[in-house]
Amino acid sequence: MATVLTPNRAWTKLASDDQITRTAAALETNGMRAIVVDTGDEARHQVFNLLPVGAQVLTMTSRTLETIGVAEEINEPAELAESRRYDAVRPRLLQMDMQTQWPEMRRIGASPDYAVGSVHAVTEHGEVFVASASGSQLAAYVSGAGSVIWVVGSQKIVPDRDAAFQRIYEYSFPREDERAREAYGIGSGVNKVLVVNREFMPGRITVILVKQELGF
Repeated sequence: MATVLTPNRAWTKLASDDQITRTAAALETNGMRAIVVDTGDEARHQVFNLLPVGAQVLTMTSRTLETIGVAEEINEPAELAESRRYDAVRPRLLQMDMQTQWPEMRRIGASPDYAVGSVHAVTEHGEVFVASASGSQLAAYVSGAGSVIWVVGSQKIVPDRDAAFQRIYEYSFPREDERAREAYGIGSGVNKVLVVNREFMPGRITVILVKQELGF
C-alpha cells in the first residue's frame, strides 16, 4: 500500500501585505513583472488582459487555473474550436497520439507563444520555485515560451530558499500526490525543480500575486 503523506497546513497561511509588497518589488528587480490583486476573479481578468486575442496559449496543469476558470475558458471543447478567442495548445495535444506523435507533441509543448500556469513557492527575494514529476512544463517556463504568466496565491510566498523547498516537500507534493492518484492512478514525485532567480529577458515573465489561497 502506498504511503499517504499528510500535508502540513502551516504552509497555507496567507502572506501579509508587507510580505506581498516586498516580494513584488523583488520580482520586479529580478526582471519579472509583478501584479498584485485581491481575488482570484481579478487574477482571471488580468490573465485575459495579458493575452492578445488569437494568441497561441498553452495552459499547464494547475489547480489554480482550474479554480479561477482560466483553464476552462481557454481550452473550450473541441466542437467550439472555431469560436475560441485563442489558439489553445492543450486541446490539440490531448488529441494527439503519444506513441506515434511524441516528437511533435514535445516541440509544441515546449515553445508556445504564451505559457500560463502557477508555481509552488516564491521567496521574498523574488525567486520562483516550480516542482514537477515529469518536467513537461519546465521547458516552456525556462525559455521556450515567448511569454509566461504565473498566477500565485499569496500563501505560496515564503521567506527564503530553504522555506521554499520545505513548502514543496511538506505541502505541495502531498497535495499533488493525492490529486495524481485520484486522476491517474499513480502517485507524483518531486523529480525536477526549476528555480528562477532572475529572468534574462525582462518582462517575459509576469507573476500575478493573489491575496487568496489558491492551488497547492
